[in-house]
Amino acid sequence: MSSQASRDHPEGQKPPLLVDDHTVTTVRESKIMVLLRGLPGSGKTTLAKEIETKYKDTARLISADGYNIKPAVRTSSGDEYTKMNEELNTCCERREASLIILDDTHHDRDRLEQLFDVANKYRFTVVVLEPKTPWRLDCAQLKDRNQWKLSLEELKNLRPTLEKELIPFYFGWFLAKHCGSNLRKISHEFLEQLGNFKAFKKHLQAFGSEDKHKLDLLRYFGTTPNILHCTTKFCDYGKVPGAEEYAQLEAVKKCYSRAFTLHITALFVTPRTTGARVELTDEQLLLWPPDAEKEVMPNDHFPRGSRAHITLGTAADVQDVQTGVDLLEFVKLGQEGESMGEMSGGKLAYYGNGMWMVALSRKVEVKAIFSGYYGKAGVNGSRRGGKRGFLPQCQIV
Repeated sequence: MSSQASRDHPEGQKPPLLVDDHTVTTVRESKIMVLLRGLPGSGKTTLAKEIETKYKDTARLISADGYNIKPAVRTSSGDEYTKMNEELNTCCERREASLIILDDTHHDRDRLEQLFDVANKYRFTVVVLEPKTPWRLDCAQLKDRNQWKLSLEELKNLRPTLEKELIPFYFGWFLAKHCGSNLRKISHEFLEQLGNFKAFKKHLQAFGSEDKHKLDLLRYFGTTPNILHCTTKFCDYGKVPGAEEYAQLEAVKKCYSRAFTLHITALFVTPRTTGARVELTDEQLLLWPPDAEKEVMPNDHFPRGSRAHITLGTAADVQDVQTGVDLLEFVKLGQEGESMGEMSGGKLAYYGNGMWMVALSRKVEVKAIFSGYYGKAGVNGSRRGGKRGFLPQCQIV
């Protein structure tokens, strides 16, 4: 990287995926789609090329400039993106890169929704990055810096669309590809063992099973998220009270695109959901909203982080959010479970009403990237519908 580029993007202002060793390793093991966003001349291309260089063996940089797509306040029919979209889809279909970097202004909501749909289809975690150059919103300077020779008036017309931050449907930790696959395997083994467990078969009525002798739990929990994740804050694209404030937290801005290691301590099953209990560290609790448990059980008191979980599957017509509610029910019952012996690497207990939990004798570690889910509600195991929103900007990289 040139000395000028280094001055434009000081080390302390670079996103974690460029400077944090654990994050770099985790990104290489994940499927990530990076969307560079900002005004023309703000430093997006410099940042995009630095990311490409860092991950040169696994990355693909796709730039709107390369297709001569001029930034505009509004796109027309979208035909100008036809060739660029072909390259993106081919790259995804042929699995040519695990890290895709899209360099564009990304100011148009319809265009963004197209990209989020592609990310969901091919199971990429989305990371939205903005340059931190001092002039990123200074139209007077950008007039002389942008290669398109956009006028001051054109830049000022574009600026309002990029002063507003993208608030995701929810923030959370998104598991690396290998870790997600491994956890699904562990979950499947647990469900198969539990389904064949003699004591479990005595309580099938809680699941509404017509067959009193067996229940295929893998089929019963047929709805699973595209990308396994541990939600921190549900935002509904900014419409939930406190969503904007959460996005502006220093911990959230600092940790966005950073990798963490999550520790799974238990697996559980209820007639509604199956999930993994996550034990958060003190550092991870900084990203955990203080009212996360109160959101679903306002009349109860829980230690912070009690609701942290990864949804592994839901029964028909059950929303993802129910998994966290079910976990809190286990927490409320505490040690009241009836011991059922050993299975799946831990001690199995029955809590009544079809509630089963195996406390793992050895914690399962999974690597995950802290980011947001920006796609359509319901596509990735999301819990509610809603229209994507934009809120006043807070810098998150």
